[in-house]
Amino acid sequence: MSPTFIFSILLFQLLFAAQPCHRVLTSAADGRWQLLQKSIGVSAMHMQLLRNDRVVMFDRTDFGKSNLSLPNGKCLTNSTNTALPADCTAHSVEYNVLTNEFRALMVQTDVWCSSGAIMPDGNLVQTGGFNNGERRVRVFSPCSTCDWQEIPNRLAAKRWYASNHILPDGRQIIVGGRGQFNYEFIPKTFAANTFNLPFLSETNDRGVENNLYPFVFLNVDGNLFIFANNRAILLDYVNNKVVKTYPTMPGGNPRSYPSTGSAVLLPLKNLKASAIQAEVFVCGGAPKGSYVQALKGNFIGALNTCARMTITDPNPQWVMETMPMARVMSDMILLPNGKVLIINGAGSGSAGWELGRDPVLSPVMYLPDHEIGSRFETQTPTTIPRMYHSAVVLLRDGRVLVGGSNPHAFYNFTGVLFPTELSLEAFSPAYMDAEFNDLRPTIVAPKSMFGIQIRKKLSVQVVITGKVDPNLVSVTMVAPSFTTHSFSMNQRVLDLGNDNVTASGNSTYNIEYTTPRSYNLAPAGFYLLFVVHQDIPSQAIWVKLR
Repeated sequence: MSPTFIFSILLFQLLFAAQPCHRVLTSAADGRWQLLQKSIGVSAMHMQLLRNDRVVMFDRTDFGKSNLSLPNGKCLTNSTNTALPADCTAHSVEYNVLTNEFRALMVQTDVWCSSGAIMPDGNLVQTGGFNNGERRVRVFSPCSTCDWQEIPNRLAAKRWYASNHILPDGRQIIVGGRGQFNYEFIPKTFAANTFNLPFLSETNDRGVENNLYPFVFLNVDGNLFIFANNRAILLDYVNNKVVKTYPTMPGGNPRSYPSTGSAVLLPLKNLKASAIQAEVFVCGGAPKGSYVQALKGNFIGALNTCARMTITDPNPQWVMETMPMARVMSDMILLPNGKVLIINGAGSGSAGWELGRDPVLSPVMYLPDHEIGSRFETQTPTTIPRMYHSAVVLLRDGRVLVGGSNPHAFYNFTGVLFPTELSLEAFSPAYMDAEFNDLRPTIVAPKSMFGIQIRKKLSVQVVITGKVDPNLVSVTMVAPSFTTHSFSMNQRVLDLGNDNVTASGNSTYNIEYTTPRSYNLAPAGFYLLFVVHQDIPSQAIWVKLR
């Protein structure tokens, strides 16, 4: 070896030794899969985590018979159901995360391709669907014996493939849907029922659409960021005014259903700053024309690009990035440590019956704070394809619940490329590995907090058995998402940092933090509160912001 090479090696070792000894999750293949249920009887097309650690899931009522009977001899009679006018099987379940058990629920109208969100009182209020469900509002309360309650004709317009979001005043806004270029609110408080939104007609590709399930995020100024197809606006929904039009995404390819990509509002940080930055991240989708070509049996490769934009900048611009693999119909879930899990989907084709091919089995972890070119890490693959009509949600213990996949017009288990999938899996990110147990915080007090307020100084007590770096301790609040069709509605992560970390003996620490200063940042309602240390999150507690 040359002296120069030996000197370089020594210099590298010295530089490495001088760095703080933090174990950072950088493995190229990480995470573990666990099969929770071989069958829950229905295909989990829609998912929502509730405050009692149960997940409500449902598919549609016109798939035909599911593999789970309704209890006590119940049957649903519906003369408009062309698949099954009298159905004694369930199309919704409640999954108990703590016991790994499930029970049948009864939806009374068709919830296919619907939307929803958790209201400030903790109830799931769910809207729209198909056929007799298109103007319904449904309510599910978190209790061990509760079932769906339905309110007919509560919506002013038919809502099929719409997106919902909780607002700072506690209402839900419902944006778009097939043939609906408008929005409305629930509960109803205004004389006007719907408000026109020309942006949705402008982004509608004739005969294909490519603007359904628009990506809707609450910006830090209280306005709504709305993305459809390949364009985006900032909407003052109170005054029905577009206050900003963003640049078209480079490349011009669609990212909305049926050219389905996915999107997240990246974690909000530095919440005490006078100007808080908000970034949107959009990944995957299908090239223009993919849907029509797939109908003809020609399955075009999906998009392998992502686009990221700081939507609060005076002159915002999309910055393009490249994923390790192309994806259409993927899901994106925000993790409590600020990373983004990209999971599920296909490598070619588009959303729609029988239109996807080449399942993508390996999730990808996106690291928002790394440099461009080093932000994506491929994870351990599953063995179960999750194609069209899959869903995921983050659980309180930090795992990601994965279910669904039914690319067929009915339940179809044999003689097809991708059978209807009734199983449930959990993906455990690498931060759950036992090697990080000494860094992992355990929250010992309080066990929950209901009724906290904005702009308040609070504390949480944790046990951390390893060496603690106070600069790498953060409290995060995570809003649980309603997930369907590759979009996790109402998903939100607030990184509160810490105001002070104090040791109190026996590996116990008191973490002081300040709640968000505005309902524009954190609308009232239920959140998962985690303590994160060196990228390793605790199990969360439930908190209610009022």
